[in-house]
Amino acid sequence: MKISTEIHSAATLVGEHKAVELVAKAGFDAWDFSMFDMAKYNYQEKCLMPNDHPLASANYLTFARELKKIGQDNGIHCNQSHAPFPSYSPDVRSYLKRAIECTAEAGGKICVIHPQNSGSLQENAEMYLELLPFAKECGIKIATENMYNWNPELDHCCDAACSTPQSFNAMLDAINDEDFVACLDLGHAELLGSGTSAPEMIRALASRLKALHIHDVDKRYDTHQMPFTMLVDFEAVAKALKDIGYDGYLTLEAPTYLSSYREKTVPDGLKKLAESVRRIDKMIEKL
Repeated sequence: MKISTEIHSAATLVGEHKAVELVAKAGFDAWDFSMFDMAKYNYQEKCLMPNDHPLASANYLTFARELKKIGQDNGIHCNQSHAPFPSYSPDVRSYLKRAIECTAEAGGKICVIHPQNSGSLQENAEMYLELLPFAKECGIKIATENMYNWNPELDHCCDAACSTPQSFNAMLDAINDEDFVACLDLGHAELLGSGTSAPEMIRALASRLKALHIHDVDKRYDTHQMPFTMLVDFEAVAKALKDIGYDGYLTLEAPTYLSSYREKTVPDGLKKLAESVRRIDKMIEKL
């Protein structure tokens, strides 16, 4: 299977242009276009922060094309993207069509857009239905993702949009469109209080599952660590993916791992990340 990884963690250290190049040299087949810097949100002030990132400028499509070219020059492509969040903010939502547009310009096929964590099924459905016609015009599928909220008294996660097999499938049913698909965050599904597990979610979503966010967690906090460093049972995950005939990309979202690296050592960190997800690929192949 083809493997990819988010570029935000590497870009924080070396910039997006160099990050795409290094992801290719590390052995990945594709790159996941992280667009968090398109709309930087201040959670305390509940507003967007001042932002001079190219994705927030009038030249956002030029920036996307530049990254696509670097990928092509190094033998990889963009497979999917991640739009900015939180989507409950009207200010952030105003950038979601731009994120879809950038996904298409970079050559990606799926744009992951978070649901509003505490939004109702109807509220989230309205948001996605508003975006879907534009996504279709761009040739992009929108993927929703399983989220979580936090219970401070119990110190673990609790229900949120798409956090269970039932609520995730209910969201997909509400939209009922082939261009609206599922991205499963394996770590979110494994958190204490989620009431589910990654293998259960994989089997429940079945053919609707078209994208993944792969990382490891300690099963209490959303640690986004490299696979095989914490507590997720990746053998069970591999078996579930095999059982449903998953044919999408194995995409890493393990930014915490690279946070301990420095600019000169980013290539080594990316190679280790690539090795970890190739290990999952080999597990699936052997089944």
